[in-house]
Amino acid sequence: MSGVGVLDKAVVILAACVDGASLAELVERTKLPRATAHRLAQALEIHRMLVRDTQGRWRPGPRLGELANAAPDVLLTAAEPLLAALRDATGESAQLYLRRADERICVAAAERASGLRDTVPVGSVLPMTAGSSAQILLAWEPPEAVMPLLPRSKFTGRTLAEVRRRGWAQSVAEREAGVASVSAPIRDRTGRVIASVSISGPIERLGRRPGERHAMAVVRAGQRLSGL
Repeated sequence: MSGVGVLDKAVVILAACVDGASLAELVERTKLPRATAHRLAQALEIHRMLVRDTQGRWRPGPRLGELANAAPDVLLTAAEPLLAALRDATGESAQLYLRRADERICVAAAERASGLRDTVPVGSVLPMTAGSSAQILLAWEPPEAVMPLLPRSKFTGRTLAEVRRRGWAQSVAEREAGVASVSAPIRDRTGRVIASVSISGPIERLGRRPGERHAMAVVRAGQRLSGL
């Protein structure tokens, strides 16, 4: 808590409404007095930080997204030069991935200027069931978030346990025939994995054990992008 009472209570209210909340649910979840919870929810609704759904329950409002989209993305800004440096150090294309439900999205990339390369355009949507980046984005998730995907995955629970142990992942022809990759986690200030940084390229150049050559460079890039 910040010590600014009304602000702390407003943040608690917003968090309690992520999945929708009636007034009774707000009181139960926040432990605030009914009158206080009602007054703050109404004030947040006026500022469009909360809205009412068709059932009259409060949910996050559009103003939150507008404010977030107006701010520069610190991670993406920092990633651009680091991905270029990782590409230059390894000689392979470098990417940054975020998870969205059962998919992962390439949100930044630095491609080789010439030669045989594995191109993943920014905006590409890839599965969470194959590839070293998918392994990273799942390895530190709770079992209930991982188990539904494993029957469809090219990797196993044992693979994810090994990823957690060593701190990086590799794949060979897992997502696409002829392509190998190495990935490492990017963490927020609490240590939670929020993204993955990867390099990828043809197996004929990266080999069957790409992590042996490039894991440390990828891990260092992930560490430099963590905690922003």
